Amino acid sequence: MINSTGQVFACGASIIHNEWALTAAHCTAGRINFVIRAGTVNLTRPYYIFETSEFYNHPLYNENLAGIVQPNDIGVLKFGRWLEFNDLVQPIRIQRSVDKDNNYDGYRMTASGWGNTWTSGSSPENLNWVFLRGVTNLFCWLSFGGSSIIQPSTICASGYNDTTQSTCQGDSGGPLTVIDQDGKPTLVGVTSFVSNQGCHVDLPAGFCRGGFYHSWYTEVTGINFDWDFEEPKTEMPIDTERPTII
Repeated sequence: MINSTGQVFACGASIIHNEWALTAAHCTAGRINFVIRAGTVNLTRPYYIFETSEFYNHPLYNENLAGIVQPNDIGVLKFGRWLEFNDLVQPIRIQRSVDKDNNYDGYRMTASGWGNTWTSGSSPENLNWVFLRGVTNLFCWLSFGGSSIIQPSTICASGYNDTTQSTCQGDSGGPLTVIDQDGKPTLVGVTSFVSNQGCHVDLPAGFCRGGFYHSWYTEVTGINFDWDFEEPKTEMPIDTERPTII
């Protein structure tokens, strides 16, 4: 990502459609151009690499205060081209709107990205991922001293078994996922913030709940990303008493 002064920044995103990706608003605010790499776990060998400049941030996000953590930190990128899906490039479904208030306390979640591997550390060439444990919004709110940044549209997660594990600078915009009740992955959060004390200080990381914004996604993209679980198919029973023609 490049801003108006030529500075370069890096963030994550999640492909949600052949033409759209979901990311954090603070990643796109004030930027004028984006180089997108997709279909790889190694930044130097992307299956797709292309540029775009079209993005939309949530209207309640104040782009003039992008350097400050705030709610509604969510945006979408339009590719300007059609991505063909294959074994390397696939979309992820966004948390259903009916699940937007789900309590994920104790859930095993997965965050991924090319962010720093330690506070003020270096960023990796290969994609990293980490298991996190969901925590309640009350716990998160108390952890951040009753801060107003913790909203119903926030979801928080801490280290799963290692309290030093978390997201870090450069992971912003990337996905927080769970394995849903049908055994498939669902994006429940977009990486937004960590404590100003650092990435590995045993405090929760904050994410923007994806399910809160379905009406806005549709307004911007014209696409309904909401969904429901498929009903199991049932076979019609065979009527063994039915007479046959002879």
